Amino acid sequence: MGFNDKHLTILEQRFDSNIVVRGDQITLQGDETEVAQIERVVKELIFILNKNKNLTDNDVETVIDLVVSSTEPSNGAAQKELQNEKEDADNIVLFTKNGLIKAKTEGQRRYIKAINKNDIVFGIGPAGTGKTYLAVATAVAALKNRQVTKIILTRPAVEAGENLGFLPGDLREKVDPYLRPLYDALDDMIPVDKLKIYIERRIIEIAPLAYMRGRTLNNAFVILDEAQNASSLQMKMYLTRLGVNSKSVVTGDITQIDLPFNAISGLVEIQSVLKKIEGVEFVYFDKNDVVRHKLVKDIIDAYEDYKTNGKKEK
Repeated sequence: MGFNDKHLTILEQRFDSNIVVRGDQITLQGDETEVAQIERVVKELIFILNKNKNLTDNDVETVIDLVVSSTEPSNGAAQKELQNEKEDADNIVLFTKNGLIKAKTEGQRRYIKAINKNDIVFGIGPAGTGKTYLAVATAVAALKNRQVTKIILTRPAVEAGENLGFLPGDLREKVDPYLRPLYDALDDMIPVDKLKIYIERRIIEIAPLAYMRGRTLNNAFVILDEAQNASSLQMKMYLTRLGVNSKSVVTGDITQIDLPFNAISGLVEIQSVLKKIEGVEFVYFDKNDVVRHKLVKDIIDAYEDYKTNGKKEK
């Protein structure tokens, strides 16, 4: 069947029924409703195994949660909902304590597909489109599935009207405000105790972009966030850090560049530099991909309208 003892153990831990596997045969004994759930789980896992030629712990946990959280099979609406989830399986990134993290828009679906296919992906677009959040979720899934051994999250320490010298505290206290959005995303996806251990053991590393200089990043999922604030030299430095069995996602919004007026944004320039390189893909988001509060989309529209028409009226 392709299942291993670890996957069987997950099933046994999640269900009370007796599960016996002999060769390709599975025998189930227990509550009728639960046995029906296990049968649905096994069928789904076989489908994933045949499709991907591989089955991960995250696949098993995700399918179990989908089946258990649905209502009884006799409920037509529940069956339709489960079928929709099956058809949308490729868009599921991670199952967390807060539920499924998956692509919700066409732009996000292209993004997830590009990350799975390529070693370097650029996600470019306005705030609220899930660029960073989905990238972090994909990195956490890769770590859970042992595709990488560490996650590295980085940002340029550049913000409008601020610089490190004017912020209070030691170096860590100075850079933490710049990195807080990355911590927030991880808090949604990993239990607090485990996240603390990961950070202490440097399995997950969160650091300013300048800390990447001189390093070679092997077996890592590396994310550069707010890349519109990386200079041309910083972008080159970052991209040339990538080592063996590593993947990189670069995110940014080229309408919110906080670099000095005469500085060239590395994210703007790189679109021309790497446009013909195989294994690199650019995914562009727009206001239709905004998944935050509905007013965010209206705010983006208002700014676009002002840029186009408002200044002319003056």
